[in-house]
Amino acid sequence: MASRNAYLEYKRDTSRIIYWVVGTSNAIIRKLRVQPSTGDTDALPDLNSTGAITSAGLVALSKLISRHLPTTPPAILRLFQSVIGARTQAHTVFQQIVANRPDPDVEKSNASHKNFIDALTAAFNALGGNPTVAAGAKSASDANSVVSKDELDELLLANRFGALDLETSSANQDDHNLDDDDDEEPNATTSKAQRRKQPKPGKGKKGKRSKKPKKAPAVESPRLEDVPLESYRIIQDTDGIMTDYLMAVYDLLRQMAELRGTLQTVWREVAYDGLNSAVAGAVCHVAHGIIQRTASAMFVDFPGHDSFETVMNTITRGDIEKSQGMFSLSLFRSESGDYSQVNEVKKTAIDVKEQFFIHAYQDLVDFVEDFQKTRSGKPTKRMLEQINNWDPTLNLQRATNEQRIQWRRSYIINWLYDLVNVFSSIVVQRNTMKGERHVLENVDWSTTGPWNQHRRLFGLNEFAGFVTSLAMQKPGIDVRKRILPHHVFQLQGIADSLTASRGWTVSALRGHVIDPPARGFRPRRDVDLFLDRENKEQFHSFLQGADVLQQLLDRYATETLRPSTYKQMNVMIEGIQFDFINWLGESKYMHGLNTIPPSRFSKTNSNGLWEYSPYLCAVGLVEGLQLAYSLGMWLWDKLPEITYIIHLHNMLLQKGFIKTPIGLFNTLENPNFFADCFYTNGEPPTSDFAQALLQQTSRAAQMAASRKQAGREVAKSSSSSIHDLLGADLNLVFNVKSLLVTFQTAGWDPDRIPDADVPLVSGIAGLRISRTKRITNPNTGKAELENTELVRRIKELDNKANDGHSGGSLLDAFASTFQSGPSVSIHLPESLSERILPPGYTAVGSRLDGGAGGQRQWGHAGGKEVDDASLLQMLKMEFMRDVCGSSPLSSFNYVWGTARILMIFMQIEDTLREKRNPLYLEAYESPRTFRSLIEKRLALTTMALEGRNDECLREIARIFENPRAGFMNHIYWDDLVDDLELPKTTEREEQERMLRGPPDQMCSMM
Repeated sequence: MASRNAYLEYKRDTSRIIYWVVGTSNAIIRKLRVQPSTGDTDALPDLNSTGAITSAGLVALSKLISRHLPTTPPAILRLFQSVIGARTQAHTVFQQIVANRPDPDVEKSNASHKNFIDALTAAFNALGGNPTVAAGAKSASDANSVVSKDELDELLLANRFGALDLETSSANQDDHNLDDDDDEEPNATTSKAQRRKQPKPGKGKKGKRSKKPKKAPAVESPRLEDVPLESYRIIQDTDGIMTDYLMAVYDLLRQMAELRGTLQTVWREVAYDGLNSAVAGAVCHVAHGIIQRTASAMFVDFPGHDSFETVMNTITRGDIEKSQGMFSLSLFRSESGDYSQVNEVKKTAIDVKEQFFIHAYQDLVDFVEDFQKTRSGKPTKRMLEQINNWDPTLNLQRATNEQRIQWRRSYIINWLYDLVNVFSSIVVQRNTMKGERHVLENVDWSTTGPWNQHRRLFGLNEFAGFVTSLAMQKPGIDVRKRILPHHVFQLQGIADSLTASRGWTVSALRGHVIDPPARGFRPRRDVDLFLDRENKEQFHSFLQGADVLQQLLDRYATETLRPSTYKQMNVMIEGIQFDFINWLGESKYMHGLNTIPPSRFSKTNSNGLWEYSPYLCAVGLVEGLQLAYSLGMWLWDKLPEITYIIHLHNMLLQKGFIKTPIGLFNTLENPNFFADCFYTNGEPPTSDFAQALLQQTSRAAQMAASRKQAGREVAKSSSSSIHDLLGADLNLVFNVKSLLVTFQTAGWDPDRIPDADVPLVSGIAGLRISRTKRITNPNTGKAELENTELVRRIKELDNKANDGHSGGSLLDAFASTFQSGPSVSIHLPESLSERILPPGYTAVGSRLDGGAGGQRQWGHAGGKEVDDASLLQMLKMEFMRDVCGSSPLSSFNYVWGTARILMIFMQIEDTLREKRNPLYLEAYESPRTFRSLIEKRLALTTMALEGRNDECLREIARIFENPRAGFMNHIYWDDLVDDLELPKTTEREEQERMLRGPPDQMCSMM
């Protein structure tokens, strides 16, 4: 889901315009040279081979095209409108800046803006555009400027194929494929003056030819088809480049402010409405990634100008104090709902320091500079005077704005001291206690460095490593150029997670918004439920489940001739359990570490690093859930008993030995969970049960043989990361990924998720399908989606759900999203709803509603990308579904579930041994007894599945039934959410009503 940043849209649309103009003009020039008409062909410009032209060149080529092309495609004119609108909007903003405070640089930028707008408008008019419409374009996202991606894909590259038919409209040129890389278009570009200076073949004096030096090897001339789309551009002077940079930083900060507002809302839901904090942590990861990728894409054109300091100085013109009043936020209202006619009802000057993250940036810089002075982990005396008496219980409602800002500043600096002290503790202790001599400023603190194998933190290692690398530099080293916008954005999010829980949020329009703090709010609540250190909830605790599972594996290691596998499992479980106990939610730091200064929060809570940071608790829990899930899949891939029990349960249910499904097993074998891992075709068999199990075990054996060498190589290359060692792609059968693991593997970038890992019934799938190219089927002549892997997967699901019968399909439902407007209702066939939801689960509203054919809604406007805030809201629902909703892969306690299943198998063995059951005797005690425990268990399971002894089956069914294992008894939380729209208190409803404001209103920042 590409970013909806206005500058990047403007940049992309400009490249597309130049792409079309260059391709079309090149085709015209070639044809005129082959078929010259009246006039001098020498007056024609040269072919362009670089994709770069000047503003004057754009106008000249547009006029050339207008003389030879009957009509300009409407899509190209709409692109012009979009670009002119974006430049006009920026021009208006910077004109207001100059009006409030004259600035020579901005005035030069405005002049450059005006010249560029004039050139674009002249080109637009030459191509037949309506100047009135262009002048009225408000922005790149104006509804009238929406251009279908497929329309452009087919249009823009049409001119790269063969000669252009000048007698027909270019609208008929859209039969070519955008992605065809084999086209041949020998375009070249040089200026007319350059062309005249080039020597012509065959010219010159013969007497001088013999004296020519030996020819150098011919250098291949540039080819236009080798130039990527993003390299098509308009050549600008220094003022023009500065203008683009101003546009970029303005839109980046606006995007950062908008996403900050979204995240504050999410943290309010955690504090006041009980939203699982892991959901908030996952959303924060995605938001942080959006800002990081957006800034990287922007600043590739401005090398050396990507630091936050440069951005800040640019937007404030180097004077933060005087910049106050340069920017304002206006609230408009439309009485009729027609936003082309609105009235301004409120205008507020923006708090520049707050809304442009300057407070957070300055707090970070001040911390680093103070830490560097001693590098002892203790604040200087001067800093202590400012931060030493931070009071976590301060009544923010009664405090002034200045007091609240100082309170937050003290918190940030104290918290950063604890963060760096914990993260650097391993190296510092090696120096002080073991006499090692690690030079602190040279240590690689990154997550790829040598110290990453030592766990000190969960969820925030990359940020902690970055801040530590700054703080450990020698005193006086200026590190400001290394602080990038996404670092400041993340630090602001860390601070906002605490202030939101205390009732303090910041609105650009309303300023400081103060509500009563959340009652009984504890940041570690969800971490406590996940780990349950005190074993308050039986079967829910990861730690308790790990203890029991380790005891079982120890027993197995003594009963088998090959104990190494069980010992390996125990080592892995013990290592993760150790890290969870010591570094997740709590830290050894709270008990004191030798040679490490005590916590800065020791006066109120020695575990303040976690207790006072909902953000750290959230992202730490996210990583904990990821590891717990990956560990579960890794164990199940090595413990075939899990599959044996599932197959036995299915057979007993099919044959009537069990009347109703056992909740735990029935949920796990559901297609929404692990059906494809338990059964070869993903469908529970109704007969030939033993053969079905043998097919599955043979499948695993074949995969083990084919991937043995590749798997060993991957393990070697990934040995430094526990996430890589437990990677699902290394598993033979159990390679399903939870949504949290899927995003973590993709670097929290939705666009990097492979089609194979996209959940089929999800907003992610809907958006990706909406972006899939539509092609014409040569056999039917009908438009259909390109046959991507995701499309194939959805078609397979449709076929299974409909069982060969006609009816609605998921693909049809997704297809409707790019033919309709916002808030499309997706109606699913009942058979499909039943297949994708576990039995007993229902989903309401924006989730899926099983049973009667549910609905799910995505905001999707005519094929456009959703904006970033809407994307985060959609992903919040997806993460809820995974963490605590209708498809809770991440909430299942896999170590407890594994221990329960192994105990059930042990009960079966003990009961059948006591009763001297013939199947048990044949598998375990006959002269041809199988050697290993796994072989014995496979033999017993296979004979039972063959139905060779009804008494054996009745005993197994009795064990399954007494007691019945429920899925809900093996999740980390008290319950799963019934609706993704969390219930709100009366106070929260009132707060949100005030924040939303009256209907039919919209805001605009200038």
